[in-house]
Amino acid sequence: MSQPNSRPPGDSMEEREAALKQDGYLIGIAVVCLLNGMHFSPWIDAFIIPIAILASTFWISSQLLVFYLSSLILAVSTVMIAGIPAALFERATGRTKSDPRSLQIWLVCAFVLSFPAILRLFNLG
Repeated sequence: MSQPNSRPPGDSMEEREAALKQDGYLIGIAVVCLLNGMHFSPWIDAFIIPIAILASTFWISSQLLVFYLSSLILAVSTVMIAGIPAALFERATGRTKSDPRSLQIWLVCAFVLSFPAILRLFNLG
């Protein structure tokens, strides 16, 4: 039997507002990391050759597919590498859940990793 006063987790307005704020940071992290995975990233060349070799073992011979896989792997790698300082910050401060501060650290690190690609996007570098 459930008690009439029990509320499901995440039901309070404060928890919903905090989740919405975190969604903005997560979307920002995803956009910045996707920018780093695009064709104007200086890191894409370092990913295409190993991915082409790996893709050939799976009978993938399309150059377009190899480029898309390289782009995807570069974007995901950016997400993972940028998350390391945020995870270390959470570990050092004893936090058990991600909060806006750790997401800000993650976003800044993703931006730093993607900065060369962003400069090339706007023809500044």
